[in-house]
Amino acid sequence: MKRRRLSRHTLSNLEGMLFIAPWIIGFMMFLAFPLAYSLYMSFHNVRILPTGPQITYKGWGYYNEILFSGSALYDELIPFMQEALIMIPIILVFSFLIAILLNQKFHGRFFFRAVFFLPVIFSTGYVVTEFVNQGQGSLGFLERYHFDAYLQSYLGDNVWTRSMMEVLSRFVLILWYSGVQIIIFLAGRQTLASSLYESARIDGASPWAIFWKITLPAMVPFIMLNLIYTVVDMFTFPFNPIIKLIGVGNYGYNSALAWIYFSIIIVFLLLLLFVFRRITRNTYRA
Repeated sequence: MKRRRLSRHTLSNLEGMLFIAPWIIGFMMFLAFPLAYSLYMSFHNVRILPTGPQITYKGWGYYNEILFSGSALYDELIPFMQEALIMIPIILVFSFLIAILLNQKFHGRFFFRAVFFLPVIFSTGYVVTEFVNQGQGSLGFLERYHFDAYLQSYLGDNVWTRSMMEVLSRFVLILWYSGVQIIIFLAGRQTLASSLYESARIDGASPWAIFWKITLPAMVPFIMLNLIYTVVDMFTFPFNPIIKLIGVGNYGYNSALAWIYFSIIIVFLLLLLFVFRRITRNTYRA
């Protein structure tokens, strides 16, 4: 019996390794060396000369300059972080509700599923940039009815109000970035057996109670998965000011800024996961 269990466990690990082997091979072939070399350049001053690149050791100089001697990073990062804290819940809630609706049985549901996923195919960085440059992607009634003035009168003129107005001005684009999340939520919803809902209806549970007691708790792993994906997707947003800032300095400076930005993303992601786990743990205890 022990040998069979070990063999099954080994086979399961081998199957998992086979599934992720293409990603590992692709990472080692195309990404591992550029990442390692960018980390190397972040500690060096790189000058491109006619005779070739001239590399001199600089140590932690670029890191100290970015973190402690300048304010360009913080001037761009703090407003963007505030916008991200607003955009991420909007995308998750919107995609979750749309997935619940698309899971219902109605005529043309496959067409509407394709409609919500098509922006994922077409919304590349260049397409989105041109889309906005042509004046699209904003909610026109906000300016027409001076919604910003009403919002400032109730919330005051502060950084959070301005961040909220910035998010609302790109609200249509934010919905474009919900396609993958909708697919993940839809796949997660379809893993729930219909017998669970039939048993709940027989016991007299209301649709609202079924949602809170069955659907939402079962979708927690998919919410966490979409949270991770949305955070990474938002931090590579086409209008991300930090990404534009990375292309300003020299190779060493840009590499240091990129690694600092990467570290901030990891810390931000770990913080969100910690808060999310605490909230879900307290909910289950209650």
